[in-house]
Amino acid sequence: MSHTIRRATMDDAGALAELAAVTFPLACPPSSSPEDIAAHLANTLSEEHFRRYLSDPDTTVLILDSGDRLNGYSLLVDRAASDPDVAAALTLTPSVELSKCYVHPDHHGLGAAAELMHASIHAAAETGRSGIWLGVNSQNTRAIRFYGKSGFRQVGTKSFRLGSTVEHDFVLERPLP
Repeated sequence: MSHTIRRATMDDAGALAELAAVTFPLACPPSSSPEDIAAHLANTLSEEHFRRYLSDPDTTVLILDSGDRLNGYSLLVDRAASDPDVAAALTLTPSVELSKCYVHPDHHGLGAAAELMHASIHAAAETGRSGIWLGVNSQNTRAIRFYGKSGFRQVGTKSFRLGSTVEHDFVLERPLP
């Protein structure tokens, strides 16, 4: 499948929310309730929230675009970590957060995620920061393996509220080129 990776525009906000509704549940632990997943989607991944991300000068949204639909996206935040557990764990500062990185399941195993990650690392490197970090659910072995192949290593842990439950994430980081 042919696709391009580009910076998202306001016109992409609705399609990003639709893609998030498909991809975010795949990253959740099996014990996550549909209600908690729906609350998270409404509270952070709605079209309105994507419009806010896209208007934030410290945020970059990259999309994997096949022309007829979006098949992946990443969201980079160029701000100091506000979570004290993350701030204490990071060894490469200043750093950029890779807040979100998701690919539609139809594109899993086809190299699309690696292309999106490469583009995300390149965009983060353009900021001049020392490192890039992310949080990943401690039970998401597929993502952890992928991030390891992408040069990330675990430096700490943090908690993540998913609706009414508290999940446990690994904090991973890697140097920027």
